[in-house]
Amino acid sequence: MENKKGRSLVGILLVIIAIVACAFVSWKGVDESGQGSARNIKLGLDLAGGVSITYEADQENPSAEDMSDTVYKLQKRVEVYSTEAQVYQEGDNRINVEIPGVYDADKILSELGNPGTVEFYEITEAESGETGEESETASQAFNLVMDGNDIVDAQVMTQSDSYGNPEYVVELTMNSEGAQKFKEATERNIGKPIYIIYDNEIISYPTVNTVIENGQAIIEGNFDYESANSLATCIRLGALKLNLNEIRSNVVGAKLGEEAVSTSLKAGAVGLALIIIFMIIMYAVPGVAAGLALMLYVAVMLCLLNGLDVTLTLPGIAGIILSIGMAVDANVIIFTRIREEIAAGRNVREAIRTGFNKARTAILDGNITTLIAAAVLYIKGSGTIKGFAITLALGIVLSMITALLITRFIVSMFYGLGFKDQKYYGKQKDRSPIAFVSKAKIFYIISAVVIIAGFIGMGVNSSKGNGAMNYSLDFTGGTSMTVSFNENIPVTGEEGAELLEKITEAVGTGDVQLQNVQNSNDIIIKTQILSQEQRSDLKDLLVSEYGVDESLIEEQNISAVVSDEMQKDAVIAVIIAGICMLIYIWFRFKDIKFGASAVVALLHDVLCVLTVYALVRIPVGNTFIACMLTIVGYSINATIVIFDRIRENRQIMYRESLENIVNKSITQTLSRSINTSLTTFISVLVLYIMGVASIREFALPLMAGIIAGTWSSIFITGTLWYGMKKIGKKN
Repeated sequence: MENKKGRSLVGILLVIIAIVACAFVSWKGVDESGQGSARNIKLGLDLAGGVSITYEADQENPSAEDMSDTVYKLQKRVEVYSTEAQVYQEGDNRINVEIPGVYDADKILSELGNPGTVEFYEITEAESGETGEESETASQAFNLVMDGNDIVDAQVMTQSDSYGNPEYVVELTMNSEGAQKFKEATERNIGKPIYIIYDNEIISYPTVNTVIENGQAIIEGNFDYESANSLATCIRLGALKLNLNEIRSNVVGAKLGEEAVSTSLKAGAVGLALIIIFMIIMYAVPGVAAGLALMLYVAVMLCLLNGLDVTLTLPGIAGIILSIGMAVDANVIIFTRIREEIAAGRNVREAIRTGFNKARTAILDGNITTLIAAAVLYIKGSGTIKGFAITLALGIVLSMITALLITRFIVSMFYGLGFKDQKYYGKQKDRSPIAFVSKAKIFYIISAVVIIAGFIGMGVNSSKGNGAMNYSLDFTGGTSMTVSFNENIPVTGEEGAELLEKITEAVGTGDVQLQNVQNSNDIIIKTQILSQEQRSDLKDLLVSEYGVDESLIEEQNISAVVSDEMQKDAVIAVIIAGICMLIYIWFRFKDIKFGASAVVALLHDVLCVLTVYALVRIPVGNTFIACMLTIVGYSINATIVIFDRIRENRQIMYRESLENIVNKSITQTLSRSINTSLTTFISVLVLYIMGVASIREFALPLMAGIIAGTWSSIFITGTLWYGMKKIGKKN
């Protein structure tokens, strides 16, 4: 007995040591700089600033289509530096590139190079004797094979050489038109070079060894990684329709300010503490185990964010909040199961074992479904959507490990220490089934009223000329002013708050972003599109209140940060994610009606949150997409738990009516649904209370989404599935 207690005590101590060690690495650090991994996590432009580069097209009046295409493709190119990089149009022929987390503009310009055009040439018969070095004469005798518009992608990869050693190569991917052109060119040039010209210079001339028929080509050339990456980057950048020249670059401060980071961290710490206290009050000894597992989860998460070089932005924080909620949810499912097993007459040891085993399928199905969505969002999305997907996927995997392995280990250790009495774990009360099915119409009407109110609000807003939704400059574009102040005025703290308040009052809109330019007294002021009168009022304010020289104010119209193509990518990604989730649920539950009702519930939640955006007039900006994706991930996880219980009860309660099974299943999972929602709501509420204005604009709809997701999981999904089953039987 003493040996068991000793081993259990050692086990608990090991967990505590692991938490302390990870916390030490996170905050104190072990590197030469003395900075912990948490302090070295790359923060996005909204949280920490970064490099801002402005390019100008060499055409005086490029078409809107060419500018839009170039913005979108350049967005894809700069994501190699950060998934949170942003590209948007400024004026008629300028493009701004903002790369977060890096502060060496010269280095970025050197690596990024001049985004020019890339072209592939073959030599005419008359000049076949020329060599690659004779670029001036050879270029005059080339026949064009294809250009950058035929290239989809170029990436560095490794393959084995003839001796089995790894070597770096560049893989080209072409579109269908480019594949056909390249096939014909390689047929004509076996044993001859194809010249790749970027900005009128030959950057490579690989020899054709075989006919390339599938649009996939490999460029070999005794590369090291740097040279291979340089070639791949030039080819990718050369797919742009416009030649771009760099006209200015600077380092800008955070859009949200340092205060947003510090308050978010404090709010996260307070929220985590409240969640742990809640879990201990509700679940006693298992709650303590969950608290230790959650602390280890957060500490390891901080280390991984640094180790995997993830750039963290506000949407990324949303992904972490969601994954913490799912980690808590997994523990709640497990502990509820343990209580049910104790109520069924099992001893504590057997209840723990059976509870974890029975909870496993619901936890895995819920997390895998959300993981599928995260994978689709990463593959099809761009910009902040990719960042959200990375942090969400990382959090999901880590939360499953902590819930199914770490929490189980800690609970077993507590049991070994002598916590064997039922009073330490609780006993689930046997509640009479609530008549959810018979009252389904009432629930549907309530949901319909909320959603219709949103559409009415959009209509009223639109009729007043305010727009159906309050689209921020992230979606609509606006005006950017670079203002030189006589003294360095920070955009954070009291001075920044005062400046922001005065500008907001002058222009009559709350959608204002301020950014410091490093090593200067310049501040970039971004607002929604301003009228001539509003611009005059703003300039008068800056001149009279701050002594600004009006002649030095630079102003440009800027396009939306979230371009039409990015919006389209987001919509397509969500649709594909929805289809994939439906297919997975159909496969796992052997009934497409489960998947269909889950998708309807997701649509319900999105529309409910839209109602909040429309009625409260919350700015619809970059965080809007992250908020919606968070709600989708949260809601589907809660829905899976109920579906899992319905599936289980259909096997146990096979003699009872389907209506009773649905009512019983929803009732049995009711405490789990409420407790999980409360813990997640608490963490977001603290973020809302303690956060700066921009954080609150993000947290408010997120809280509404949690409520909507909880409502749909409890009152919509199960009853809707039942209705579909009844209709199916009638037919």
